[in-house]
Amino acid sequence: MVEVYELLTVVVSLIMVKLFHWIYQWRNPITNGKLPPGSMGFPIIGETFEFMKPHDVLQFPTFVKERVLRYGPVFRTSLFGCKAIISMDLELNVEIAKANHVLGVTKSIARLFGKNNLFIQSKQSHKHVRNLTFQLLGPQCLKLRMVEDVDLLARTYMEEGARNGCLDVKETSSKILIECLAKKVMGEMEPEAAKELALCWRYFPRDWFQFSWNVPGTGVYRMMKARKRMMKLIKEMVLKKRASGEEFGEFFKIIFGEMEGGEGKMSVENAIEYIYTFFLIANETTPGILAATVKLISDHPKVMEELNKEHEGIVRGKTEKEAGLTWEDYKSMTFTQMVINESLRITSTAPTVLRITDHDFQVGDYTIPAGWIFMGYPNVHFSPEKYDDPLVFNPWRWKREDLSSILSKTYIPFGAGSRLCVGAEFAKLQMAIFIHHLFRYRWSMKKETTVLRRFMLMFPCGSDVQFSDNTDVDNSVSH
Repeated sequence: MVEVYELLTVVVSLIMVKLFHWIYQWRNPITNGKLPPGSMGFPIIGETFEFMKPHDVLQFPTFVKERVLRYGPVFRTSLFGCKAIISMDLELNVEIAKANHVLGVTKSIARLFGKNNLFIQSKQSHKHVRNLTFQLLGPQCLKLRMVEDVDLLARTYMEEGARNGCLDVKETSSKILIECLAKKVMGEMEPEAAKELALCWRYFPRDWFQFSWNVPGTGVYRMMKARKRMMKLIKEMVLKKRASGEEFGEFFKIIFGEMEGGEGKMSVENAIEYIYTFFLIANETTPGILAATVKLISDHPKVMEELNKEHEGIVRGKTEKEAGLTWEDYKSMTFTQMVINESLRITSTAPTVLRITDHDFQVGDYTIPAGWIFMGYPNVHFSPEKYDDPLVFNPWRWKREDLSSILSKTYIPFGAGSRLCVGAEFAKLQMAIFIHHLFRYRWSMKKETTVLRRFMLMFPCGSDVQFSDNTDVDNSVSH
């Protein structure tokens, strides 16, 4: 009996030694150099729960601010089971963005995108799909193809909202975006298929950043079900159109050219993955930013007044009351562009540089190890040295700036380097046209509407605007 107890004691002791050794290795990762200061938190869980606490959209997370005070502008941590470096240093962020090309995403997002996704594979594959996307979303294409479609959809949905007395900004923006892109990619669709495509987004959880466990009841499990559902729908639509000889959208014809070409071109499966990701990324970014922008506008009467003047002038300049917007009209929305730039600056409180380092990177005395996720926050957006009263929403600060710029040394809302957002100009176009049609009505947003961030934007009370009883288009009133 004594021997059994002794054996049991030895086994338990070995397990405890192994456990403590594992915990020590977790908290003190072995690298080729000295790591930046910080804490890796608990094994696997790391510091995820503190990192993901919701916070006001106009502030950086308390998690980040506290650690910057404790460790400095660059520190290490562990999130969602991944080792990570967080940086508030602009120069380092830009250096990492230029030197590394692999998108820094958690395992849950990698699952959502799919292992064969061209957007997150090699530098070459990413460059290839960027070039494809630019054929649809580049400035010349926006001018020739997109203005009319976005204008018509925004006008239609705004009129419907005015008749109903209210409109959900985020949801409506999402509908406009998906319908516009679906037409360009898929061409004309059967009503049921179009409705099913629009409904797909309701099945995606709002938080993409999850632990990667794909078991029933988890967010990743729901994401994977939503992914499977949407991929199946897109594939059925593509194969049906090909079999029947139906006309595809102009953009899919470009993709077909790639698919039917020679070496290095897309397979049907890659093309479907590409379309899926194209829709997914676009739908989870612009609608939330637009809703936050409308909230900022509604909270600032002087901004409302100036926007009203600008858009009243555009409508009055039309020979026909119902004439659509032109590219020239869009480019004339000077103050609207100032508002959008300021909103992007002040709501960019999530990392705008996300990479996985492909080699050890030296930062002073510290080493950022290869294979770690790098998260670069745009701290420069809130620097008093670069922006007067940086926490104040002040569109007029952009009066003498280049409004067409989507990237500068002090302005990185769309990222930097090889992964600079290729849809940046399209996002600004959609936002400007939506704002134009909104300002053809008397409207307001509830004071209790709040915009939070849990890495991605959240609207706990919704993002509704209410229209006044007089919902006729009216360009002579102050809001």
